[in-house]
Amino acid sequence: MTRSTALSVLDLAMVRHDASSHDALEETATLALAADRLGYTRFWVAEHHNMPTVASTSPAVLISHVGARTQRIRVGSGGVMLPNHSPFVIAEQFAMLEALYPGRIDLGLGRAPGTDRGTAAALRRNMDGDEDERFPRDVLHVMSMLGDHRAEHSPPTGLIATPAAASSPAVMLLGSSGFSAQLAGLLGLPFAFAHHFEMGGTLIAAEVYREFFQPSRVLDEPYLIVTATTVVGPSQEKADWLAAPSRLRRAGLRRGELHPLLPPDDALNHPAFPTDSAALTAGLAGTADVVADGLTHLAAQTEASELMLYPVAYDVADRIGTLEELAIAFSLTPLETSPVH
Repeated sequence: MTRSTALSVLDLAMVRHDASSHDALEETATLALAADRLGYTRFWVAEHHNMPTVASTSPAVLISHVGARTQRIRVGSGGVMLPNHSPFVIAEQFAMLEALYPGRIDLGLGRAPGTDRGTAAALRRNMDGDEDERFPRDVLHVMSMLGDHRAEHSPPTGLIATPAAASSPAVMLLGSSGFSAQLAGLLGLPFAFAHHFEMGGTLIAAEVYREFFQPSRVLDEPYLIVTATTVVGPSQEKADWLAAPSRLRRAGLRRGELHPLLPPDDALNHPAFPTDSAALTAGLAGTADVVADGLTHLAAQTEASELMLYPVAYDVADRIGTLEELAIAFSLTPLETSPVH
C-alpha cells in the first residue's frame, strides 16, 4: 500500500511516575531529535497548567529549547491557549522564535483553558463569558501584529511584534469542535483537529472547515491536520501492553481522575484500570502495518493533508520506536547525518 501523507509529532512532556519535570522535558527534546532525524514535518508541544503529570506549561520556552536542539523540523505550539494570554505577548514571543529559527516556527492557537476552571481563573485576563466574540478578535490581533493584516479588521494601532521581521511564523488554529474549524476556514488558515482527544466529531469538523474555507494570503486551499494517538509494538499484545499507561490515564480523565503515568505492568494492575475493553480505546495500537493502515484510513476519511502522531508509551525509547516504524512505513526522508550538539 502506498502511504504518502505528511507526518508530524505532538508531545505533552508527560512526567512519568517517580520522574521529574526535568526528566520529562529532556525526553521531549530526545523525541524531537528523533523526529527531526527521521524526517517528520513538524514537532508541536502543548500548553497545560497546574497538572502534576504534564511539564509543558510554557510552549514558547520549550519550543526555543527544542529549536536549538534540532536542525530542520518545524517546531511549534499545539497549542498556545490564547484566552490565557495577551495577544501582543504571544505575537512577540513567536516573532522572536521566528527570528531565532527562521522558517521553522508554527503558532498553533486554541481557545480551551488547558487546565481546570480555578487555574484558568488565575491565568486569564478576564472570565466574563464573551469568549466566542473575543477569541476571533484576539486571533486577528495576533495575525495583524505578525504582519497578516486583513482589510476588514482594524489592527491595534502601532503594535508590531518585532522591529525588523524577515519572516513570520505560520499561524494555525486548533480545535476539537466546529467553532475553530469554521473560524479557520473563514480566515483561510490551516486547521488542526484534536482527534487524539477521542471525543468524536472529527469528520463533522473536517466538513465544516472545508465548507467555510476562503482562500487567503497564506492558503489557496484547505490544509487540515488531524492528530492521532499511536502506539507501535512488535505484536498486538506488546502494543496493548505499551498503551496501558495511557489508557489508564485516559479512562481516569473521563471520570475526573488524574492518574500518574505508571509503568505498563503497574497500569494494568491498577484497581482503576477498566475491565471493559471497549472503554480502552487509545487511538491506534498494534504492529507497524496495523497502525500505518489505520492512519492511512484516517487520512482518507478526513481528507487530511497531514497527520500528527501523538506517540504514547511510558519509556521514551518506545515512543521513538513508534516514530521509527512509522517513518519506514510512510517512506519519510531521514537526515543524511545526525545533528551534532
